[in-house]
Order: sequence, then C-alpha cells, then structure tokens
Amino acid sequence: MSEWAPRRFYKDATVETAEGGYIVHLDGRPLRTPGKAPLVVPSRGIAEAMAEEWRAQDEKIDPRTMPFTRTANSAIDKVAPQHPEVADMLAEYGDSDLLCYRAESPAELVARQAERWDPLLDWAAREMGARLEPRAGIMHAAQPEAALRLLAERTHAFSPFELAAFHDLVALTGSLVLGFAATRSEHDAEELWALSRLDETFQEELWGEDEEAQQAAEIKRLAFLHAHRFFALCQAA
Repeated sequence: MSEWAPRRFYKDATVETAEGGYIVHLDGRPLRTPGKAPLVVPSRGIAEAMAEEWRAQDEKIDPRTMPFTRTANSAIDKVAPQHPEVADMLAEYGDSDLLCYRAESPAELVARQAERWDPLLDWAAREMGARLEPRAGIMHAAQPEAALRLLAERTHAFSPFELAAFHDLVALTGSLVLGFAATRSEHDAEELWALSRLDETFQEELWGEDEEAQQAAEIKRLAFLHAHRFFALCQAA
C-alpha cells in the first residue's frame, strides 16, 4: 500500500510581510502551522526558503523535502509554548558535553581529541566566559556550576526560532559548545560537524567504513547543516 500524501492544491507560493515578520501565501492564502497558528517567521530569508520548498513540490506534497517549513512549524507550535523547558533541556548538555569526555587509549586518539577539541573549549572560555573541563573515561563528573549557569543563560536568551535550530545543533552533535560555535560566523559548519564525529572517524580509519552507518551519518550531517543555515537566517534582516 502506498503512503497517502496531500496533493498540491496551489499554483504559486509568495512571501508577504505580516505583523511580526513574514509569511508565505499559497495563491493568496497565508500558511498556518499544524496547530492552526499563523506561520509568521522572523526573517525574509526563512520565508523565501519556505516558499521555495512549496514551489518545488510536485503533484503530491512531501513534508520530508521541506525542512525550513518543518522547523518553523516546530518553533511556533512546540518550542514557543514551552521555551523554558526546551532551553533547560539543551543547557543540560553542558554537564555531559561530548568535547569533555576523552578516551583513555589509544594514545593516537587521546592526542587527536586534545588537539582538535581543546581549542573549542578554550573558545567557549574566552568568548562566553564558560570553562568546561575535559576528563578521561566515561564516568560523569560535574562541570563548574558557574560555567553551566552562564551557558544556560545564553541558551534561554534565544528566540523560539533560534532555539528550534539550536536544538538540532546541540542534539545532533551531543555538544553544547559545538552548538554555540555553530551559531557564530567565525566557525565553519562542516568543520564543526567533523569534530563531532572525531571518534567515529577514528574507528573507521582502523576498521573501515560501514555503509549503513555512513548513510545514517549523512542524514544527520544534512540536518545539522540545515539547522546551521536556519539559525543564521533567523538573524538576517
């Protein structure tokens, strides 16, 4: 049995100004979220990206090909109503940040983690005043409360749209620090993604690549790059 999908019911998608931002119109009718709220986004860039997704649909509408629309829907229907809870959940990554949990062996991996991850921890300490400390092994050891508090304050300061993108930047990498780095223009998104997969890349060098694992990683990489672009467009005029 083939999956049901709604048929395309419009000819064109256009971007219009709206109270609080921009909205996409389908043949003159404004889009709404699944929760029936007006789908108003904070920047024209996001609205244009959404409109292009709607224009690109064929006879049947495939939501899987519409990441900007999905993220905007999530920001309005899911993140905005529970902003403090979402921010708290993401801030908790700081106490178990990927960059802080280091291998005890082999020596080559230990050295590689220090060489490539330490600069990001130094950046967080320098730019955000939050020094997280690395530790060897997988046993949890609490991070300094002052650093976690500063990172939490910055997380709570994001708008619902920024926080929706930030959620994926953090959850896909397992690192609050990498998530924050991805929100800053001085860091390359592809490089940050590669840093989040340092351990997996090391194992692939030793044992070879697994095709299924590579496919899953590619899906996550594209989702990370989308979240990076969505966050950047949140702040564009």
